[in-house]
Amino acid sequence: MWLIPGIFAITVHEVAHGWVAKLFGDRTAADAGRLTLNPIRHVDLFGTIVVPLSLYFLGGPPFGWAKPVPVIPGNLRNPKRDMIFVAAAGPASNLTMATIWATVIAVLIYLVPVGGGGELLFAIASYGVLINVALALFNMIPLPPLDGGRVLAGLLPRPVAAVFNRIEPFGLFLIFGVILLEYYTSVKIVSAWLWPWIQDTTDFIIANAGGRF
Repeated sequence: MWLIPGIFAITVHEVAHGWVAKLFGDRTAADAGRLTLNPIRHVDLFGTIVVPLSLYFLGGPPFGWAKPVPVIPGNLRNPKRDMIFVAAAGPASNLTMATIWATVIAVLIYLVPVGGGGELLFAIASYGVLINVALALFNMIPLPPLDGGRVLAGLLPRPVAAVFNRIEPFGLFLIFGVILLEYYTSVKIVSAWLWPWIQDTTDFIIANAGGRF
């Protein structure tokens, strides 16, 4: 039930980065054939296969990532400003998909009676909202290499942004460490801070999407 919306969430997220980069002058992702909804093109051997499977068999938390689309900031017309839009495109696409899945829920409630065979689609759509909201908000954490870190770097003065970007080589290890700390200890950083935002945003989208359905 989570596999279909999960694949679409990750794939569209990466395509959105490359598509907006192309709009602002960087065709790197397009020329590499990454502006496609074929999920195979976005598989990262380590992040999509090795890490998730290892954590699964070790009883760890679900965690992984897709192959980032290549973006060369120097090809953008205004690199510092345009990278804000390129980075924000991924989370924005996830919130858009969450709204679409919520609209599917509204349509199912309106058209399919209880016990009418729509339970599986309803479950898939519900996961679709939750996964996309979680992916959007997680990626907006202001820490490189997450999208929120790149947005923040674009908003900071250049000297400060240069210092801030030095975190990027260690950012993924910090994120992974926090997730493991959350999962294996009583220190609940993600649950205490991020999860309430995910719940409230999910509830808001489901309550307000679907128009008059």
